[in-house]
Amino acid sequence: MAGYTYILADMRRGRTYIGVTNDLVRRVYEHREGLVDGYTKRYNIKRLVYFETHDSIIDAIQREKTLKRWYRQWKDALVEESNPDWRDLWDEIIK
Repeated sequence: MAGYTYILADMRRGRTYIGVTNDLVRRVYEHREGLVDGYTKRYNIKRLVYFETHDSIIDAIQREKTLKRWYRQWKDALVEESNPDWRDLWDEIIK
């Protein structure tokens, strides 16, 4: 089963959330609609700014744990490599 690691943000270089899922569209939709109680709902973090696809959910979970230990500036640089404007990637994943 494939897995995804993703980063959500409230704005460019604002608050971020790192998560893991086996269904990226469903999970991001849940965050966007406020269907999940917790950090993202509390701080209105809805913008998908980065994601990675992994061959297995185990690999995705390991990557999530690694990213959560990174310094903030490393995470920002990772997002900006592929998404320098921190634009919402929602439209790209629902195509």
